[in-house]
Amino acid sequence: MSTPREAEIVETDVTDESDDLGAGEAPLSLLAPNSAAGERLDKALAALLPDISRSRLQQWIECGAVRVDGVAARIRQALAGGERIDIVPPPSPAQLAMRPEPIALDVVYEDRHIAVLAKPPGLVVHPAAGNWSGTLANGLLARFAQTAALPRAGIVHRLDADTSGLMVVALTLQAQTDLVRQLQARTVTREYWAIVAGAAPKAATIEAALARDPRNPLRFAVSRSARARPARTHLRCVQTVGSGRAALSWVVCRLDTGRTHQIRVHLESIGHPLVGDPVYRRGRPGAARPRRQRNAACQQRNVACQQQNAACQQQNAARRQREAAWRRREAAWRRRKAAWRHGSRFRARRCMPAACRWFTRRCARR
Repeated sequence: MSTPREAEIVETDVTDESDDLGAGEAPLSLLAPNSAAGERLDKALAALLPDISRSRLQQWIECGAVRVDGVAARIRQALAGGERIDIVPPPSPAQLAMRPEPIALDVVYEDRHIAVLAKPPGLVVHPAAGNWSGTLANGLLARFAQTAALPRAGIVHRLDADTSGLMVVALTLQAQTDLVRQLQARTVTREYWAIVAGAAPKAATIEAALARDPRNPLRFAVSRSARARPARTHLRCVQTVGSGRAALSWVVCRLDTGRTHQIRVHLESIGHPLVGDPVYRRGRPGAARPRRQRNAACQQRNVACQQQNAACQQQNAARRQREAAWRRREAAWRRRKAAWRHGSRFRARRCMPAACRWFTRRCARR
C-alpha cells in the first residue's frame, strides 16, 4: 500500500470497531417456552435473547418489529406459553445514514477492483453519532454505485476526521475480502507520518495495552486492567529540528495492532505527543503540568486564601469594636437626655460633662 500523506493526527484502522454499517440484524423466530407462561413479553425475550438489552427489545416492541402469532405485540403483554414470536429488527441510524451524497473526492488511483483516495482533514470516514451525513462513505456511494452492495461501502480501514492521508477502498466483494485478510495477516505495509513535540528517539518499539480512560470517555490510555487490549507501535525518527522544549520531530510509525487512538496514546505515553492534537497533550510545552506540580500550586493558593481570610477576620473584629463603642456613646447620650427631661439634677450631674455641670450650678443660683 502507498505511504499516507503527512498528517498531524493519525488514527488506526477500522478492524478495532465492533459495529458493521453494511449489515443489519437478521430476523428471528422464537417459540415461547411453557415456563414463560404468565411473564411479560419483554422480560421473556430478555431471558431468551441475553445478547440483546431489554431496553432495545422494548424499543423493537414499541415500533412494531415484534409479533406474537402474527399480531403486533405490546410490552406488557403476558405470554401463555407456546406462542410463536417473530422479530424483524429495524435498521439502525447508521444503516439509514448510508445513502449517496455528492461529495468531491480526490481519487489518486482507480481500477475495477480498488480505488485509492486522498482523504482531506475534516472529512469523517463513515456515519456515526454527531455525523450522520457528509461522510466519505456517503461520497463513495454516490461516486461508485457498486459499493452499495458491499459492507461499509467498501471501506476496509479508516483515518480520524482531522487526519489527511491515503485510503484504499474496495469496489468488489472479492477485493474487499482480500484486503481485509491482508490487513489481518499484516502483509500490507502502512506508514503513518506525524510531527511530534520534543526530540524523538531514532528508533523505538512501544508495547503497551490500551483501554478507555475512566476519567474521560473520549480518551484512551495505557492501562493494566483486564479490559485493556494489547497494542504495539514501531517508531522511527526521520528528522529533528530545534532543541530543548522547542524541538520538533518528524516520525514514521508502523502498527502491529489496530487500536483506536493507538499512535496518539503511545506517543503521548513516551513524552512526545502529536503537534496539533487537542486531546492527547501531556508532555508538551504549555500543556497540563504533572500532578505534583498542580498539587503544590493548589496548596500555595490555599495558603494565600487562608491569609486573606485571617486579614478579613481581623478587619471585621476591629469594625465590631468600633460599632460597640458608638453604641455605648449613643446609650450614654440617651441617658443624659432622659435625665434632663425628668429634672433629676443628681442623675444629670453624674452623666453630664464638667462644662454642663458648671452651667447647671450657675442656673440654680439664679
